[in-house]
Order: sequence, then structure tokens, then C-alpha cells
Amino acid sequence: MTKIFVFEYLTGGGIDPAHAGAGSLADLSALIVEGRVMRDALANDLRALDGVTVSVASSRFETLAPALAHCKAAPGESMTAFVARAAREHDYAWVIAPECDGLLLRLHDAVGAARWLGCAKEAIRVASSKSATAACLAAHGIATTPAVEPGEPGEPVEHAANQGGRWVVKPDDGAGGLDTFVFDDFADACAEYEARAAAARNPVLQAWVDGEPLSLSLICGNGRAEVVSINRQQIGVSPMCDAGEAGGSGEPGSRAASVVEFDGVSLNEIAVSSDKGRALAALAQRVAQALPGLRGFAGIDVVWHPARGPVVIEVNPRLTVAYAGLSATLGTNLAPVLLATHGVRLNARDDAHACAVAQPMCGARP
Repeated sequence: MTKIFVFEYLTGGGIDPAHAGAGSLADLSALIVEGRVMRDALANDLRALDGVTVSVASSRFETLAPALAHCKAAPGESMTAFVARAAREHDYAWVIAPECDGLLLRLHDAVGAARWLGCAKEAIRVASSKSATAACLAAHGIATTPAVEPGEPGEPVEHAANQGGRWVVKPDDGAGGLDTFVFDDFADACAEYEARAAAARNPVLQAWVDGEPLSLSLICGNGRAEVVSINRQQIGVSPMCDAGEAGGSGEPGSRAASVVEFDGVSLNEIAVSSDKGRALAALAQRVAQALPGLRGFAGIDVVWHPARGPVVIEVNPRLTVAYAGLSATLGTNLAPVLLATHGVRLNARDDAHACAVAQPMCGARP
């Protein structure tokens, strides 16, 4: 019997609402809902497999059915210590957590590579930074949106300015579209960037890319990627008259901005066999070669620009919210396929299904 521990950071007790700032509670509530959806979808897929037992992490704010195996952090126990302890009690650990503040990297180290079901540490390190991801992909000739340093105009800045482009300021390691502002004026964007940097908030400044927002759900391994679903992202941009007040980075009314809002995804909206789908599948292969440590499930956020085609915005080296409905939408359980990319063998039936789907990605554990 293979024992797997599923840890989702927010539902597993990573954030205590009693200690969260009032301004962040609404954002946390939305993310906790997404986290629970991802956790439960993954746990249900794993429970459907023969020879697998699953435990999920829960917190003092949640009551799970007694029949569902779960564990909680002990009073005073840090999340990394809890995850390390629980991982040692299982054969493998599957962690769902944001990349911000190096969290996913720390949890990787807490679990250890031998039990980790997910992307390799180096891929997590690069993908945890939007600026590092853009630099890595650009070095491999992949269309992306580079980080811009205020006061250092170059070709991307001059081109966007000449085209009347907009600018986005966001956390370099953020997740879920949180704390992301869009500016029409480059000087306003620079002022927001510099205010965040002065407050040690690790911002990134990039040109905003107009077009169709998409996400690619991938199965990765051995430097390869298979696109299993092309999804449309529901992205809204709402005017906000005071970036300083909302972002806590300037004087009230100092900079006009719009705030980016992420409202979910519509799954499997574009056929992989279509012309656009084939172009996106080729893009995914190039990204996987640029980041060879991608393994198991990963996501790529892309904007399809009307003139430039697909432009990569970021790479998510972990489960994304799109996973929640994929097994049902595709009519197949993705869990054995993802386990196979880590060399985890279950039984003849599940192994045959997994390797039929992901044979090029299967192989020895990293």
C-alpha cells in the first residue's frame, strides 16, 4: 500500500485568519476556496486508485468527515516542521502551495527530494520569480514579457511607450493575481515599483500584454510536456482611482491605476488539435526544455497577442486551480499519469493507463 500525504498550504493551516491583516482577508478567503477545491480534487483522484491511501492536511478551522484520513499541525508547530513530520510518516508528499517568499522551495526542502511529488527544486526556484522566468525563457528564444528596471530605458520600454502600451506592477513571486496593478503612464508605474521596492515588497515591472488570456495544463517529465487542456482565464481589469491607498505604497490619489482580478478558468476551451492548439503545444515543449525540472503537473499562463501570437506570462511549477475539474472534463483520472512521471508504480491496470498517456515523460525518479 502506497501512502501519500496531500498538503495544501492555506487549508492545511498555513494562514491563521486571526493574524491576517484586515485588507487581506477577502483575498485569503478566495484563495482558501481555490485551495480546498484543488486539494479535494487531487485527494479524490488518488483515493480512486487501488493500492493508495491518502491523508490530507487540515486546520483547526475545518471539520472533515471521520472516514477521511487527515492530520494537523501540533500546537506551536511550524508549517515546515509539520510537513516534514507528516511526510516522514508517508511514502510520498504532494504539496500545493504558492511560490511567494520562497514558500514552495522551503516545503520542498522539508519533504526532501525522495518523497517529493512535484517539480524539481531548480525549476521551482526559477519559476518562483517572474523576472527570472522571463529571463530564462527569453534566453531560449521564447516570447515573454521581460522585467523592466525604472530609469533604464531600453528596447522593450521604448517600443511599448511608442505603442501607447500599459504597464503592470506586481509581486515578483506572487500568486493568484494578487496585488497586481496596471498603469497607463510609465512614470506612475515606476513610482509604484520604487515605493514597493523601498518597502522590501519584491516587485516586478513589466509591459502589459493585450490579448486573449489562456492557461495551459501540462503533464511534464524528462524535459518534455504534454498539453492536456487549454483553458481560458477569466481576467478582469477594474479602474481604481488610488493605487497608493490600495497598495499601501504612496500618497492617497497619487497614481491612477487599474487592479487585475482573477475570476477562474474555463477548462478545455481550445482543442489541442487545432492550429492554435498545436502552436501552444509546441510552445509548451520549448518551455519544458528551457525548464527541464518541470515534472508532474505544471501550468503556463499565456496571452495570445493578436500580432505576436502566444506570449508567456508565467510558469506555475505546481498544481493550479485548473486541475480541479480536469479529470471529470477529460474523462480520465490524471493522478496515475502524474505519479508515473515520478516513477511511482501502483498496479498493472493503473500503470498501463498511465504509461499509455505519458510514456515519453515516464522514467526513473529524479
